Amino acid sequence: MMSQKRAIKQLNEIEKLAEEKRLAADGWDEDWKILIATLMSAKTTDKITIPIAERLFRKYKTIRSLADARLGEAEGIIRGVNFYKTKARNILELAKILVKDYHSGVPHDFSKLIELPGVGRKTANVFLAEKGFNRIGADTHVTWLANQLGWTKHNNQEKIEKDLMKLFPKRYWGKINWILVRFGQTYPSRAKKRGILKKIKQIK
Repeated sequence: MMSQKRAIKQLNEIEKLAEEKRLAADGWDEDWKILIATLMSAKTTDKITIPIAERLFRKYKTIRSLADARLGEAEGIIRGVNFYKTKARNILELAKILVKDYHSGVPHDFSKLIELPGVGRKTANVFLAEKGFNRIGADTHVTWLANQLGWTKHNNQEKIEKDLMKLFPKRYWGKINWILVRFGQTYPSRAKKRGILKKIKQIK
């Protein structure tokens, strides 16, 4: 079984090798923007998502104006992200709920977040981690890398979260997604990642 000390050394080495890159949840001045940009990034690269999110937020400067947006206009703006029609519909429904039920704010509560349209475990956890909570967002980068390194044997998000929460001290939880995603984006080729991970696996 992987030791905590070894896993931390591996994570620290991965962090050193990853380039500083802005991820979809980074750099927004309001909670609703963090949540919606993260939602939009599902199955779409952050490099594509961020400028599209910036266009959306320039057009709709408040969550109230977004809640009142026409579906066709929202679809046109976010057309570059995968599944843009479903995401546009979810974004507008989500905006309406935030205005009506949360006074235009975003709940900092996992169970309430995953009730929102288009918000799954990963999106909720990444949002909460960005807001300073100890949460692990298990996206495709985290899933693949954690399996490659032997930190988990699962592909189910909830099971991966539990394995990583057992393996790493709480102070690391909120950083794991950011570190692994930045590493994945620094070395987009799986062959390149495998070559680097071969050395990381040897860390004792």
